[in-house]
Amino acid sequence: MSTRTCLVTGGAGFIGCAVSRGLADDFDRVVVLDNLHPQIHPQPLRPAALDERVELVVGDVASAADWDALLADVEPDTVLHLAAETGTGQSLTESSRHARTNVVGTSEMLDAFRRSGRLPRRIVLTSSRAVYGEGAWRRQDGTLHYPGPRPQAMLERGEWDHPGAVPVPMAAATVAPAPASVYGATKLAQEHLVTLWADAHGVEAVVLRLQNVYGPGQSLINPYTGIMSLFCRLAREGRSIPLYEDGEVRRDFVIVDDVADAVLAATRVPAPGPEPIDIGSGSWRTIAQAAGIVAQTYGAPEPQVTGQFRPGDVRHAWADVSRAREVLDWTPRVGVDEGLRRLASWIDEVLGADRRG
Repeated sequence: MSTRTCLVTGGAGFIGCAVSRGLADDFDRVVVLDNLHPQIHPQPLRPAALDERVELVVGDVASAADWDALLADVEPDTVLHLAAETGTGQSLTESSRHARTNVVGTSEMLDAFRRSGRLPRRIVLTSSRAVYGEGAWRRQDGTLHYPGPRPQAMLERGEWDHPGAVPVPMAAATVAPAPASVYGATKLAQEHLVTLWADAHGVEAVVLRLQNVYGPGQSLINPYTGIMSLFCRLAREGRSIPLYEDGEVRRDFVIVDDVADAVLAATRVPAPGPEPIDIGSGSWRTIAQAAGIVAQTYGAPEPQVTGQFRPGDVRHAWADVSRAREVLDWTPRVGVDEGLRRLASWIDEVLGADRRG
């Protein structure tokens, strides 16, 4: 009887730990390759949240030698490719770091599979809504418009929305990718590398485009892991949460539990085809609404609009999850209100129950 093995790159991180128990239940062997980067792991130690049945190999996805050593012992049936440098703003100042991990790391992985002769049956790639950039906006006549990044002068004037159009939800079938950041460009490159290589080698490829993932287990030291944990840390210190632009930026916040279910489904279902699958809550909240929930949870002062902005930030982003429902038989279950309560409770456990407010 053959042993079914799942190989997870970057599997000691936020999503990897969340999905580790389900993978260990499904597969005979689960092996994680992770470099335990200090931006995520203050100490180079095995995360407590990683299921004890999972084997951890410390290594670099961009290292051919590390790949050769790993594949000498591991013959994966399924590969879950989570390893990536994240952070829109960070990618503008550390472009080489993002390209090395996200693009070179992916190509080194694929070359190593070919070199070893150990081709997996399926590769599941977690991509990002960042590949859409500003996304598509619908004009009054019904046509789709791709406005691209908002110019600096527009932002300095406090003109936040693109005039004469309204944003539409992000869906691979209807909205073309148009990255507005180095990070987004590297994630789109990952998609192309994996799907083209897989098609040429008879390997199934599943691409998941994730919206803003948050929840218990999120790094509290990495400033690029998302705004939800930042909001919670500010509010529990009794500080008012600053809101960029006019506070009306829309985001799709999806809890990591729902994302883990989607990832597991992507390893289980019959091959859904190469078209990317959008994963989110399927709805949006404004940044002001999300911050208000956090402030209320902690009894913190009301959030304050600052009018500040960050170049490269997109105005609105949320997912149409209808394809995920259809091909993964998956539906998001946890709303933002409940998700934020879970996150706040976990942060209190980690940082201590004492808090202002």
